[in-house]
Amino acid sequence: MMDDKEILTIAVLGGTGKEGSGLAMRWALNGYNVIIGSRDAERAASRAAEMNEMLGGDYLVGMENAAAAAQADLVVLSVPYSAHQPTLDGVKEQLAGKVVVDLTVPLQPPKVRTVHVPEGKSAALEAQAFLGDAVRVVAAFQNVSAEHLSDPRHVVDCDVLVCGNDAAAKADVMKLVEAVGMRGVDAGSLANAVAVEALTPVLLYINKAYSVKGAGIRITGIG
Repeated sequence: MMDDKEILTIAVLGGTGKEGSGLAMRWALNGYNVIIGSRDAERAASRAAEMNEMLGGDYLVGMENAAAAAQADLVVLSVPYSAHQPTLDGVKEQLAGKVVVDLTVPLQPPKVRTVHVPEGKSAALEAQAFLGDAVRVVAAFQNVSAEHLSDPRHVVDCDVLVCGNDAAAKADVMKLVEAVGMRGVDAGSLANAVAVEALTPVLLYINKAYSVKGAGIRITGIG
């Protein structure tokens, strides 16, 4: 397990998207070195510059995914499910020995409000199977609305369920959850990511049914 200052550099692959960029800005404001990763290095650099202007400082840099993953201590995967396997294909070598936080939800447009269970049971389990034992995959942040994360100073009133097979890796991710102002809840092994990922289309359905944008979850009965 790493001390608070030992996770020095975080690469957010898919960091040009809404959820990835929101998390990236929050981590950058809390003292982490953050790299925005994208398939296109120029797009990553441009998005990092936009976020730096928003934050009022030189907090983030942008790189192509493989370069970002190579320089990071910990890698966050925040991509649509359609880009999940292609992204992993491109960075597998650079992820060896690292913790990978997988935010991916196996949504199947246009039916994004209906639960879809993929062949590998969950995106996180598919990532672990593909990357092998040299990588410690942790599932987290799937149920947090990008609407809330887009303003790095907005207080997000929901919990983050954290699933993984390695206790130390989960503890590292819990620190990252706290750094962005939320409470992490240990939700068990990576197999439980099946349920956590499946909650996202349920929350999307609730958003539409109740005309809200950021439905989230709270776990009651714990301190």
